[in-house]
Amino acid sequence: MIKGGKSLVSSPPVFSNDAKKLLVCTGNTVSIFSTSTSLQITELEGHTALVTSVVVVPAFTPSSKILCYCWTSSLDGTVRYWDFSLPELMKTVDIRLPIFSMVIPGILSQLADTDGKTPNLFAYLSVENTKIQDDQPKVHRKILKCNLTKSRLAAGVILAETQQPELITISSSGKFFGVRNKRKLHVWEVIAHDHEGAPIKKITLHHTKNLTVFAFHPTERIVAAGDVTGRILIWRSFGSRTFSMGDGLMNGRAMNNEDERPGVRGDDDADSCATWHWHSAEVKVLSFSSDGAYLFSGGKEGVLVFWQLDTGKKKFLPRIGSPLLYFTTSLDPSLSSVSCADNRIHLLKMPSMEILKSISGIKLPCSFPEIYEGLHSRFIFDQTAGLVAFRTENYCIQFYSLFDDRENFEVQICERNHQPSDDVTVVVTLMVLSPDGSMMSTAETKFPEEGLGGLVCLKFWTSGSHSKGFILSTIIYEPHRDAGISAIAFHPTRHMAVSSSYGGDFKIWACSHEIQQRDQTLQNSGWTCHAVGSYKRKPMTAATFSADGSVLAIAAETVITIWDPEKNVLVAVIGETLEPITMLSFIGKSEYLVSASRGSKSQLSLWSLSKLSESWSYKLQAEAVACVMDGSYFAVLTLLPQSSKHTELTETKIDGRDGAILLFNVGEPIPVTTWFVKKAKGGGLAFIHVNSASFKGNVSDGKLPPALLAYINGNHEYVLFNPYNLEAHEPSMVVREKPVGIEDETGKFGYASIYGALPEFDAKRNQTELAPLLPSEKPWETIFCGSSHNLPPITKLCSAFLESLLEKRTPVISD
Repeated sequence: MIKGGKSLVSSPPVFSNDAKKLLVCTGNTVSIFSTSTSLQITELEGHTALVTSVVVVPAFTPSSKILCYCWTSSLDGTVRYWDFSLPELMKTVDIRLPIFSMVIPGILSQLADTDGKTPNLFAYLSVENTKIQDDQPKVHRKILKCNLTKSRLAAGVILAETQQPELITISSSGKFFGVRNKRKLHVWEVIAHDHEGAPIKKITLHHTKNLTVFAFHPTERIVAAGDVTGRILIWRSFGSRTFSMGDGLMNGRAMNNEDERPGVRGDDDADSCATWHWHSAEVKVLSFSSDGAYLFSGGKEGVLVFWQLDTGKKKFLPRIGSPLLYFTTSLDPSLSSVSCADNRIHLLKMPSMEILKSISGIKLPCSFPEIYEGLHSRFIFDQTAGLVAFRTENYCIQFYSLFDDRENFEVQICERNHQPSDDVTVVVTLMVLSPDGSMMSTAETKFPEEGLGGLVCLKFWTSGSHSKGFILSTIIYEPHRDAGISAIAFHPTRHMAVSSSYGGDFKIWACSHEIQQRDQTLQNSGWTCHAVGSYKRKPMTAATFSADGSVLAIAAETVITIWDPEKNVLVAVIGETLEPITMLSFIGKSEYLVSASRGSKSQLSLWSLSKLSESWSYKLQAEAVACVMDGSYFAVLTLLPQSSKHTELTETKIDGRDGAILLFNVGEPIPVTTWFVKKAKGGGLAFIHVNSASFKGNVSDGKLPPALLAYINGNHEYVLFNPYNLEAHEPSMVVREKPVGIEDETGKFGYASIYGALPEFDAKRNQTELAPLLPSEKPWETIFCGSSHNLPPITKLCSAFLESLLEKRTPVISD
């Protein structure tokens, strides 16, 4: 079992005290990376839900920098204390409420009680009350106080209530912390000797727009906040009236500081408020430098802005390539990090702003134009190398190692800098790898502007010199005139490929190259059109080669055409489905072909080439189909039906999972095994080859499995597991005789699979007599079965059919 593909930017990362490690929230774990190599060292495992905060216990002396302790919070409702140098779990505090954010002011200062004892340690948590009743108020997101020393919540202490769970921000000294609440900024002051009943004074700063992020100055009473319009507001000497007062109590009741008066910024408890504006969209990043001289800001533009606090002058770190989410400083003033929306963390050398290293996670799902939804490749697999490739926002293709859980390389498909204000003008619709991973083909579509200038482009790529990346070999503009490309497939053994189009034709492309005899280096290569074909001008929607490359199968909307790719000759036509076929694949080296169609009558079908008929079919919506290259197994990812008859089963037995993986053997229509999975919409499957170098899992019997099944969900989280181990229970495996909600059509073939069974049709007849040449007593049962090009000549058809309509009379012989 190998898992990976977690988000690196779900929460802000944290540096260790010596700045040699970076702690990153990755799903249910905390991954620890080396800042010198950007490689993962270890991880903290124990939480059962998303980890939302990491707080490193600071070092107050140079010798204590080697100490590696931290607190973590999670949506599982627990706060955990770790020694992340081992790593080892030291303590667990269960408050039984999902925690969205956590700060611990007490660990940022060394204090002791008058008797010398260590005081209680308190944390402030942003939680959601999931136990609220329907008749109670709807506001159930709160800021609470928790005694970490005694592992309990402070009774009756509710600092604030918000409509949404909010991120708590704390000053570097631990004296102030706050949250944003729409157009308000709530700031609390932490007293020196905190205890459960200690009064906490608060002020509220107001703005006319919704606030998005804020930060505290490290040494002065200055707070900066960004809003949705791109403006940055800087309040100076905040809380000078409120926080300089006494303990804030009057006759046992909290003093009213008039901090809830809405709307008027002039009444805020601050000496001044300045406004800076450079960003064109909402500000997502705000952070002060360790000395407080600079303010860093960033957002959707993908540019890090350095503001000089005294003068307002600014410098820039441009072309980061993705919107910015977090900026984190370390105790080492020469090292910082910036987290980007493309699931990447850059380590920066300060103050030169040079990118030293990058920690690249798997690319997160990106938006796609609605008209192309379902018509593009979400990802592709290199089954031999164990790689998966994703299309990215900046027109790149990321190749990601499934075994190492890290990025291998990126290929830039279209030259374009990150410009968030621009509309999408080009879309990479298809990407396909050759079976050996040495060649790649991509298709891109340029949208027309005001009805003019649309362009479809087909590109062929060859692998680089060091097996890192691809080099562009050939560009073909308008390969199918003005029609879009529906599918691309590579020949398994030759430099040949096929592309099909919605315009009703397909083209076979061949690579011609000249090789120098001495060092065998590639001197000149290019792809040219080898053949063109069509079938009744129907849209060609899917294409695939057989394992040996001798057969080419192309879906002509609802029928499957079989071709000889060498001679470009139509060999056979198989059956017909109810909806256009979108996926087509040969099952290993067998004679079977699997197809999937989408629509109101989605269908998964298995076809026999030897019998030119359908073996069986199911009415289900297939998200992905994967076949073993050297075997007879194939897997299907399908969405569970939403009908009412399955609602109870779905909720009670499969724990909210919305999809299923069905493992089939071509010899049996009933799935061998079924796994129910989450986030199946937009997911994918692939069988990955295993070798001793890449597979580091525990093998009980000392033998490696022939292949691992890779499942990637809609959020690009993945898992690799052995599909042949039926005793395993991952991922959430449920074995059934027949999957839920699948309507079996096994046993129908030929004429019956298309038009329905005839009254006297025998479904167990010998299928070898698909197109007899001699008429039988009831020839209409068999004479029109099979493909149209295999029917007898018209002269024999007419004579046999008309003869069958005539009533035969027995001749009368008179003496």
